[in-house]
Amino acid sequence: MTRVLIAGCGYVGSALGERLVMDSQDVWGVRRKAGPLPLGVRAFPADLCMPGSLQDLPGDLDYVFYMAAPAGSADPLYRAAYVDGLRTLLAVLDQQKQAPQRVFFVSSTAVYAQRDGDWVDETSPTEPTYFSGVRLLEAEKVLFESPFAGTVVRFGGIYGPRRTRLIDRVRTGAAEYHVDPPRYTNRIHRDDCAGVLQHLMGVEKLEKLYVGVDCDPADDRGVLAWLSGVLGAPAPRAAGDSEPTSSRGSSNKRCSNARLLGTGYSFRYPTFREGYAAVLEDLV
Repeated sequence: MTRVLIAGCGYVGSALGERLVMDSQDVWGVRRKAGPLPLGVRAFPADLCMPGSLQDLPGDLDYVFYMAAPAGSADPLYRAAYVDGLRTLLAVLDQQKQAPQRVFFVSSTAVYAQRDGDWVDETSPTEPTYFSGVRLLEAEKVLFESPFAGTVVRFGGIYGPRRTRLIDRVRTGAAEYHVDPPRYTNRIHRDDCAGVLQHLMGVEKLEKLYVGVDCDPADDRGVLAWLSGVLGAPAPRAAGDSEPTSSRGSSNKRCSNARLLGTGYSFRYPTFREGYAAVLEDLV
């Protein structure tokens, strides 16, 4: 039986854990605070930044997924969650002489700062200007410089069950889209995030890096117009052509999932249309 540790068993981690348990894997979920986990996932309460809380890790781990999330939107919290936590866990695994086949780190397309709607992939320059992307890129380096075989998956914007902020904005008529230039969005449904990670466990010759997005990097106008039509909501408004005020919001790129598709992965929700249709169905 394959032994798997999910460090940061939250929104996506719980979905992954549920899939792995159904596939008869032995799964532990690390959380800082107690909370319900999917049936069959064993709870391992720990603070990933505190080596002492990790000393009793289950042994003989085959795979480790690092999926921690920061406790807030501030640089020190991102550094703690992604860089310090990952470094601490890897050090403990090394001290315990564990030899997992692969350590997966869940990163983000926030490491790309392209602004002109360019296509980006795993070979594109990563020059983030906002602290979130900077810290994620730093954490990727920590993994690649560790003694373990590592793979990074850079997910786009994750949506899915219970994440309805965009839907709520469309319902209330508060949704706005960019006109010039069009603002592209890169998304992936939570269930495909879990599916991608489970799928990569079985890929014989893994690359060190994958971009995890669906097959349609649609512009925000198209997404909002589709949602408003389905909901019977007010049409989204044009926001004008002014630049966004935050560095975080100034990125504008189209992410390619060609490398991921080349591994044989088949999306359950290949575009936002199928994905949001499933989210809306859950709300009924």
